[in-house]
Amino acid sequence: MSRSLKKGPYVDAKILERIKNLKPGDKTVIKTWSRDCIITPEMIGFTFGVYNGKKHLEVLASEEMVGHKLGEFSPTRKFQRHGGRMQKEIEQAALQENRVGQEGKEGEDEK
Repeated sequence: MSRSLKKGPYVDAKILERIKNLKPGDKTVIKTWSRDCIITPEMIGFTFGVYNGKKHLEVLASEEMVGHKLGEFSPTRKFQRHGGRMQKEIEQAALQENRVGQEGKEGEDEK
């Protein structure tokens, strides 16, 4: 459910204060815990350190991000992989094919 148009987008006031003191493209990382803050056009070109529950991940705000929340670009969960025994066998077969393919290319280069 989105925020009411009457209220407007939520932008953390502390972040706006910090942006006013910096120039766009500055390499300074603005650390924030406000994942629900919406990216506005004034934020373009700044780097934010968005907290994901463990550490601050750097997010460089660009034009395509305007209207999205900072938290969308700092995932909180780490995807390991699907699988088990079958997945491991498939990956090993792919590695084996890749090695055979590389050996064949090396032989062609020598000719």
